Amino acid sequence: MSILTVQHLNHGFGDRAIFRNVSFRLLKGEHIGLVGANGEGKSTFFRIVTGALMPDEGTIEWSKHVKAGYLDQHTVLEPSQTIGDVLRSAFLPLFEEEAEMNDLCARMGEASEEELNEMLERLGEIQDDLTNHDFYVIDAKVEEVARALGLLDLGLERSVTELSGGQRTKVLLGKLLLEKPDILLLDEPTNYLDESHILWLTRYLQEYENAFVLISHDIPFLNQVTNLIYHVENGELTRYVGNYDQFQEVYAAKKAQLEAAYRKQQQEMEELKDFVARNKARVATRNMAMSRQKKLDKMEVIELAKEKPKPEFHFKEARAASRYLFQTKDLVIGYDTPLSRPLTLTMERGEKIALTGANGIGKTTLLKSILGLIPPLSGTTELGDYLHIGYFEQERKYEDNTTCIDEIWKEFPSYTQYEVRSALAKCGLTTKHIESQMKVLSGGEQAKVRLCKIINRESNFLLLDEPTNHLDQDAKDELKRALKAYGGSILFICHEPDFYQDIATAVWNCEQWTTRQV
Repeated sequence: MSILTVQHLNHGFGDRAIFRNVSFRLLKGEHIGLVGANGEGKSTFFRIVTGALMPDEGTIEWSKHVKAGYLDQHTVLEPSQTIGDVLRSAFLPLFEEEAEMNDLCARMGEASEEELNEMLERLGEIQDDLTNHDFYVIDAKVEEVARALGLLDLGLERSVTELSGGQRTKVLLGKLLLEKPDILLLDEPTNYLDESHILWLTRYLQEYENAFVLISHDIPFLNQVTNLIYHVENGELTRYVGNYDQFQEVYAAKKAQLEAAYRKQQQEMEELKDFVARNKARVATRNMAMSRQKKLDKMEVIELAKEKPKPEFHFKEARAASRYLFQTKDLVIGYDTPLSRPLTLTMERGEKIALTGANGIGKTTLLKSILGLIPPLSGTTELGDYLHIGYFEQERKYEDNTTCIDEIWKEFPSYTQYEVRSALAKCGLTTKHIESQMKVLSGGEQAKVRLCKIINRESNFLLLDEPTNHLDQDAKDELKRALKAYGGSILFICHEPDFYQDIATAVWNCEQWTTRQV
């Protein structure tokens, strides 16, 4: 049975076409991976099918009584809420039914016989519904999911305003899983999740009975949880049976077949054109020439899709720094309360250190404390000499109408327009992306613009906060190559072992010194 049917979808931003005549059907129990390069429209597709964005053309039809749950990392949480409040809000319809049941009971004493019968019938319906939806074990179910996602250790009474990006994602995910919708729409759920919780989510989705559609650039995760892949490319959506690796095999074979057919057709067309040119003027061969010209005119020409620009990251390197990049003495990081025990750390020139560990234990706070962006609660940090620092922030909000070009020009005012465009193009952005406003770009495209700033300024010490979040596989592979080749030092936060293991000369597990329960 079809849960969701999309027909003849067309959508674009300005003169940039995102989808062209796209059709899509989601069947009960399908576990789908929605994949494609940054900026191809994956998140836009989710916003269209959930009704958050109106398409230019096409129809979106959900089956009756289907409940969809959407993990949108931009969801606004009420500042007054606690973690427990958000998780329990998954059961809001049941709490409303309980309130109705209590109201009915309060009014029964004054009801007529006819009204009483109606009330009793409705009361039975509500009680059945509450029982069937586990209303009387809500606290246990909230606790179960909170424990699995590491939220119980944070405390269900903690305000959502105190949460890190990763913790916030976990809360939204927990609420969604408790709602048990008929279909899950998950937009990069592993971003900001640490390894143990990605493992739990993997097991949960493997056993999930209902349908889900998942956007992710985490290939090991996709391989383990999906049985269908929909690939978004050049405004089209193509279906492949199997996981991500199987899709890659079939996609590569189809591409090779198309290229072979294109070359063969091009050769045939050249031969036909040559025959027509040589024989159309001669009376004896004019009819044969005309016949070949008709064949040429009727030929359905094979066109190859324009290759997407692949990013090229080459970090400009400054003169060597001093031997010690930074030294901390009894450094305690945090805001109102300590996030670490006293830390005495040293990093030497040439080291490439990965910071790992659960969300919310202070990895980003440590980076910012070393840079002096956050004052320590106690202790000291001493930076080395001759440092040229490149700092990549995990997230940044873009509210105004700044374009990509403006963003780079602000950083490098002496650049010509050609130099700005060239720098952005080398990071894998097309002309249409370059001329777009930052706020309409995908998370991956925004990350490439932020990387562009760091790459084009000389540095000898990179501090990178989750640089792989939102990046597509080509960009991840190129960034990994560039960081391995980089002659300076790197201190970076990452939750993907496949990425950091080949780069890092050392791994610091921040769980060993945090004051938070993990």
